[in-house]
Amino acid sequence: MMRLLILVNSMGGGGAERVTATLANYWAAKGWEISIVTLTPQSDDFYELSASIKRVALELGGESSNVFIGLLHNVHRVLAVRRVLCDIKPDVALGMMTTANILLALASLRLRIRTVGSERTHPPQYPLGALWERLRSYGYGLLVAVVAQSNEGAAWIDFNTNAKNVVVIPNPVKWPLTNHQPLLEVDEVCQKGRKLLLAVGRLSAEKQFDLLIDVFKSLTSRHPDWDLVILGEGPLHLDLEILVRQLGLQSRVLLPGRAGNVGDWYERADLFVLSSRFEGFPNALVEAMAYGVPTVSFDCDTGPRDIICHEVDGLLVPPGNQVSLTAALDRLMDDAALRQRFANRAVEVRERFSIDLVAEKWANLFLERAK
Repeated sequence: MMRLLILVNSMGGGGAERVTATLANYWAAKGWEISIVTLTPQSDDFYELSASIKRVALELGGESSNVFIGLLHNVHRVLAVRRVLCDIKPDVALGMMTTANILLALASLRLRIRTVGSERTHPPQYPLGALWERLRSYGYGLLVAVVAQSNEGAAWIDFNTNAKNVVVIPNPVKWPLTNHQPLLEVDEVCQKGRKLLLAVGRLSAEKQFDLLIDVFKSLTSRHPDWDLVILGEGPLHLDLEILVRQLGLQSRVLLPGRAGNVGDWYERADLFVLSSRFEGFPNALVEAMAYGVPTVSFDCDTGPRDIICHEVDGLLVPPGNQVSLTAALDRLMDDAALRQRFANRAVEVRERFSIDLVAEKWANLFLERAK
């Protein structure tokens, strides 16, 4: 049995949080003693956790008004994390995302606890500023290993930080997904008999949903029986709603919010699209494929090219190329047989990224560092 502590900023509705919940619940079912520590309150939690998992909420999240206050807040966070480490005494402590990795590295100084960091995005796409970049370079050298989601991410970490050991482990795919609140019923949003192009993600700039809406606008006359649904919440929700109204697409493009039953939406979807400028390892893409949904994605850094086998289970198009994305979507929206052929192969991700295989890679890393 292993005592594992996972430090993550929050357990809200993001991809890193979903992976944290999936792995934590899996290991808890195996008899591990799991503790999840967050900076934000437990009331912010979105994903359900096993009752056997110890939940610690430090309630030290939030933005700082200036550099001095930010420094003071982060000293308090490091000390709070250190107190938790001393109290729980885990065999391994795992950081999820950059700031958690740095806080964990600093908090565990001179403690006899094995520490592992985990990058959940492609690092150069999220510059931290000079101070945090220096802290990342220094702090990663204090960790026994840092996990990346792709070879490109691993190469960047290896070159730009003092990390001693960089390992590539992809995200696991959970299938079928467990439903939880908020439930968003498909039939209350989508009209029966209409085909569904689905996108899922945080409504933020890197997802390029504005570009996707423009692309769909150009396809509406050729495919009058298709609608676009974008599931998620985020800072650009109002801007995207305004764009939809400006384009006169209120009945064809729907932004219903966040769904805790996203599996029901994958089951209903006829086609999935990922329009991101960049990713780490896009959970929504691999989840859609696990449900047998044919996919089209920008070949952005990083993740899609490690998930989609081009012309076998989906289509990859040059990143940011609106013309190519339009052509790929048009091709699949027009060809039910091709959609079915891709769907038949897409479900192979259930094995390629199974929780058993991915969790075993993590366990081997933990045990290797235990020697």
